Amino acid sequence: MTLEELHKNEELRNREFPVTREKIFFGHAGVCPLPARVQKAISQYAEQCTVKDQEFVLPSGWFVETRSLAAQFLGVSREEVAFVGPTSLALSFVAEGLKFRRHSKVLVYQDDYPSNVYPWMTLAERGVQVHFLNIRDYGCIRARDVIGQVDENTRLVALASCHFVAGFRIDLDEIGKFLRERGILFCVDAIQTLGAFPTSLRYVDFAAADSHKWLLGPCGAGLMYVRKEVQDQLRPKAHGWHNLRCPNYVALDELNYKPDARRYEAGSHNMLGLVGLRASLELLNEIGIENIVREALRKRNWIIPALQKKGYAVLQPDVPAENAGPMISFYKEGADLKELQERLEKNGIVTSLRGNRYNQQFIRISPHFYNTDAELERLVELL
Repeated sequence: MTLEELHKNEELRNREFPVTREKIFFGHAGVCPLPARVQKAISQYAEQCTVKDQEFVLPSGWFVETRSLAAQFLGVSREEVAFVGPTSLALSFVAEGLKFRRHSKVLVYQDDYPSNVYPWMTLAERGVQVHFLNIRDYGCIRARDVIGQVDENTRLVALASCHFVAGFRIDLDEIGKFLRERGILFCVDAIQTLGAFPTSLRYVDFAAADSHKWLLGPCGAGLMYVRKEVQDQLRPKAHGWHNLRCPNYVALDELNYKPDARRYEAGSHNMLGLVGLRASLELLNEIGIENIVREALRKRNWIIPALQKKGYAVLQPDVPAENAGPMISFYKEGADLKELQERLEKNGIVTSLRGNRYNQQFIRISPHFYNTDAELERLVELL
């Protein structure tokens, strides 16, 4: 299936993405509906599990193949990928698993999604200085902002690959290269780009993303990346039969961790979730990330002027393509956006209502590659 075929054949689109039969779904930056092939993979696996051991249902080598598929998608080695469910859990593993000297500095952005703020704030209890990045424009973190605010005490910088409201993608390579040259660790919440835009981990030490947004997978079936060279610095914070050596299920006299990122997988996997994740990765590979990016930018270039023509202000409308994200947020002074969002919902259009710490609200739309021009036109018509 190609992107062109999908957009030309409504029957095919309805079959592959059943949500399109009932509504216009612009909420992928929140929680996605499952594509048909992901649902089918999970259902078939679940049916087999009614008469077999849930792990032995899968063929020999399934985990190796799936981990390799995930690694290829991330552009890293298989030994650097762990199946750790929610993004919040993986980021917490990083925050709690690293050793910090007292008065070490961690730099974060307070207006990132809370999953990438709270784990770092808890480090203050251990004497770590948690500094909030000071930037000029809401959600827009440029390399110069980071470069100007780290110092000799900075141990780690934790940022999101794309801001969840402003839709601004950071330059992972420029920021990461600067940090790597100074021995500063770089942790990335990649959930708002993975599956929608290329997410370079070349200079990233840790990354996490659940699959329930742009990856089009189930909740709690996430990916965690830990660069091979820093795995010995990140101590596992959960322990069990899977990440520690225990031949014949017998506990040994000492803790002997798996030699790669599997050391962060303490127990049995979320098998249903991983089956769905594999199906979603195969789907995204079939469409091609380069086609998904091109389609996202094309939609963005059309919808922003259309929203402005209707009298709405758009957050960060003029960012260059290299910083443009897959979501667009807009507002109108004096408008009741909650009421507007509810009216859109009643007309079959799913959007998200988001706000900042100053109680300003935004309607956020996050269309994916299978959404059509006609659906975007319907949104603008209703506005």
